[in-house]
Amino acid sequence: MSQCDRGSIAARLGQPTEQEGSAHEPRTREEQGVRWNEKWIYRDPEHQGFDRVVLWLRSDLQGIWRVNHDGSSLREP
Repeated sequence: MSQCDRGSIAARLGQPTEQEGSAHEPRTREEQGVRWNEKWIYRDPEHQGFDRVVLWLRSDLQGIWRVNHDGSSLREP
């Protein structure tokens, strides 16, 4: 994925099923080994048994992961 801004991610993945935090959220959390303040959650978007999460720190993309229902995860390129 060459562009990693909010608009290009939303255009590629659509609107998330759920969202935690926001771009202006002052508190940060840690998950998948990165700090984030906004999390986009896509519940089993491809009907293949995994959720997709997109983590942001302010306006910077921290990464996209596939999270399996057993809790294991794989970072997407």
